[in-house]
Amino acid sequence: MIARGADWNERVLAGVASMPRGGAYAANRGALDHLSRAVEVRGGVLTVEPSGATPSFCSEATYLVFLKAVAPLRLDPATLEALRVRGQLDGDGIWGRWNANGPGTARLFQELGLGRNFERFEEARPGDFMKIFWSQEVGRHERGHSVIFLGLEKREGVEMVRFWSSNVPGGYGEKAVPRARIAYAIFSRLEHPEALEKASALAPVCPYLSRLGGTRSSIREARSMAGL
Repeated sequence: MIARGADWNERVLAGVASMPRGGAYAANRGALDHLSRAVEVRGGVLTVEPSGATPSFCSEATYLVFLKAVAPLRLDPATLEALRVRGQLDGDGIWGRWNANGPGTARLFQELGLGRNFERFEEARPGDFMKIFWSQEVGRHERGHSVIFLGLEKREGVEMVRFWSSNVPGGYGEKAVPRARIAYAIFSRLEHPEALEKASALAPVCPYLSRLGGTRSSIREARSMAGL
């Protein structure tokens, strides 16, 4: 059992370091099927084997790292099953929240109390989960990216944001973009993974997230749903 008070950012970064490299990017049914097979429950233990989960997409990549971080916890059988990926629709269960448009990961953190959500880059630490919005659009016309924040740096006078995810076109790996390209971001810091034990009390579907694939939202509404 991992002690409370553990540095979960370090465990997230350890998960990143253990992930495959490359493998190409694809957000399709085949990639989702590979993800489903990469996450299993065997003998009451969550097993995460991402080597076959290629090609991959961004929310898949960050979810696998999240699962790697929490896998050593002694979670009850119902919670372990709730963490599995079975093709849930956006907003449905844990994976459906994580994979949804908008503040999916942040909404899950808010609902379960897994940790705090925040917006300021100055507060961010390597190992924080991060949802990037490339424009002010949230929902139907959204352009976003689910990543793990690695830090800020200057390159030839330009402030850059470094992150890890599954990126177009290469797949798993690091990337850096000018901070000015990011219209908005929500960070989620894993602090209380034991709160996953409350998953059975989670509403089966988050109505807000479930509708974002077909309707427009706003940064203001996304902030509210993330508890900001």
